[in-house]
Amino acid sequence: MLRAALEVIVERGYADTRIADVAERTGTSPALVIYYFKTRDQLLTEAIRFSEDSWYAEGIRRMADIESAAARLTEFIAMTCLPDTDPEPRSWWLLWLDLWALSPRNPGVAAVRRKFDERWRETLRSLVLAGQDAGEFAAVDADDFAITLSSLLDGLAVQIALEDSDVPPSRAFELALGYASGQLRFNVQTQQKNVRTQQKKVRKSRR
Repeated sequence: MLRAALEVIVERGYADTRIADVAERTGTSPALVIYYFKTRDQLLTEAIRFSEDSWYAEGIRRMADIESAAARLTEFIAMTCLPDTDPEPRSWWLLWLDLWALSPRNPGVAAVRRKFDERWRETLRSLVLAGQDAGEFAAVDADDFAITLSSLLDGLAVQIALEDSDVPPSRAFELALGYASGQLRFNVQTQQKNVRTQQKKVRKSRR
């Protein structure tokens, strides 16, 4: 049901999505959808939570096969920006546009958004600290770096979702990786090669 809700909200936009639309997509009744989600706002937040959990689970699986901290951080950035490494459809970024638009005026949605951002930043922070412990990264403030890079990735994701011709996914990836490598002092060329290899693996797995 959550995947169906994702698809409907992406297709129609949150403002034009009705409980009945989700019920129709899943072959159930509107009453059953309301039973599980209570409100339309909760339907949106739970749909995004489902998307996020799937994304992080895939990230954990991939990170387990990557040895260096620099390569793990690069893969994290690539999963955010590049369609050939992101496990979810690019259009799912549109869900975040709806979430961000609702947050300023809806305390419940704002609280959920805050939790998502905390998880996002903590993942980055943990990657940086692991790299510093391994001697791969410069001694930057991990909290400040996580806030800055997560904000940069969020902004680039908006441009990707809007299909801005000046900010295609490849350029977004290069800009974000360039910032990260400049701050943390790791070799960006080596990591770009690793991403191209990962992209080939993903393409093969989808055939």
